[in-house]
Amino acid sequence: MKSASVIEIKTELSDHSHQELVELCLRLSRFKKENKELLSYLLFESSDEDGYITSVKSEVDEEFDIINTKSYHYIKKSVRKILRTIKKYIRYSKNKETEIELLLYFCQKLIDFQPYIKRNAVLQTIARRELAVIKKKLPLFHEDLQYDYNIELEALLSKI
Repeated sequence: MKSASVIEIKTELSDHSHQELVELCLRLSRFKKENKELLSYLLFESSDEDGYITSVKSEVDEEFDIINTKSYHYIKKSVRKILRTIKKYIRYSKNKETEIELLLYFCQKLIDFQPYIKRNAVLQTIARRELAVIKKKLPLFHEDLQYDYNIELEALLSKI
């Protein structure tokens, strides 16, 4: 089955009634967990971006707390999983400030993580790559935000 383009879907959705749209959204939410998470964000959390950031940060804290530190293999795998989760939440938001906040928080948690990441080249690479992404996106912000984020960025870079 060939999927339709976004334009075709948009025109088709405009032809449906309100009740039919509600039914389509509910049916869509049954198929994948990500669809349900996105609908939950759009309906309940998009109006309170600070609360959303706080909830994601608390989830990241929980994930870092349950990492099995006995093996570096598990540490690397868990860190990559946490980063994938953060990127998914960033895609839901589409807010650039949320993206920078969450990536800075992830890098901070990774740098402060014990066992220390200076002993592991893969974890250092992950941290450096994400810090480079942050640095690349900073010029898109207002000067005040650039300054604040740049201070945090430089502090994290000096720790690596």
